[in-house]
Amino acid sequence: MAVTAQMVKELRESTGAGMMDAKKALTETDGNMEAAVDWLRTKGLAKAAKKSDRIAAEGLVAVAVKDGKGVAVEVNSETDFVGKNAEFQNMVRGIAETALSVDNVDQLRDAQLNGKPVSEVITDAVAKIGEKMDLRRMAAVNGDTVVSYVHNAAAEGMGKIGVLVALKGDNAEIGKQIAMHIAATNPASLSEADLDPALVEREKTVLTEQARESGKPDAVIEKMIVGRMAKFFEEVTLLGQKFVINPDITVAQAAKDAGVEVIAFVRMAVGEGIEKKEEDFAAEVAKTLGGN
Repeated sequence: MAVTAQMVKELRESTGAGMMDAKKALTETDGNMEAAVDWLRTKGLAKAAKKSDRIAAEGLVAVAVKDGKGVAVEVNSETDFVGKNAEFQNMVRGIAETALSVDNVDQLRDAQLNGKPVSEVITDAVAKIGEKMDLRRMAAVNGDTVVSYVHNAAAEGMGKIGVLVALKGDNAEIGKQIAMHIAATNPASLSEADLDPALVEREKTVLTEQARESGKPDAVIEKMIVGRMAKFFEEVTLLGQKFVINPDITVAQAAKDAGVEVIAFVRMAVGEGIEKKEEDFAAEVAKTLGGN
């Protein structure tokens, strides 16, 4: 695996090692970051991990809606306990409300909250609470009607899963039902047209190989694939899914019957996509007692 300048930079930041030592460690371990850290440690070249090197995969997702715009933000912490902290919750709520006036997460980090940039507010919270925190992402939707929903809320407007639904038309009740549906089913996209082409191609390849194992003629296999892909689209696209409240119809039909059209949605869950380090309980206690 080719060792890039970015990889060297990340390893240097996480270990405090010199540039050449970091590069050599990555070269020796074929670009495996975790193995490179261990290599540096065995050589006595890695310094103690800092707060900035820890993994922040807990925290809260908060949602806010105003004047046809909805936003969802994820603010991470190292432990689930911080998500129950009132000060942390107030900060996250403030960040979500501030997000209503910006377009992306970079603008949000620079936006003012209580007289300071959001990034500085988070830095102050890190110093006070003693855990790494991170404003990881933000997403927004716009529509005639925007509805939010938080699954298992830790406080008003925030929890582990936040959902936004944007509608063309006015029917908040169906919007709330669809938001709950999204929280439960986690659709990959709004419609077939919005699906990641790589995901579609990967699924088609798998289904094709499965069909070929049946030994049927190619003409029959092609028809099998068409049917199976149609089933796949029904399962992973919001508009194609069977509505959880009435499985006899799709979400698209439920919206149409209610006089609206779903034009966008966001489903954001805390920590999704972050690789978490697993530690046994004894190791966790030892770390705590050691003050690390």
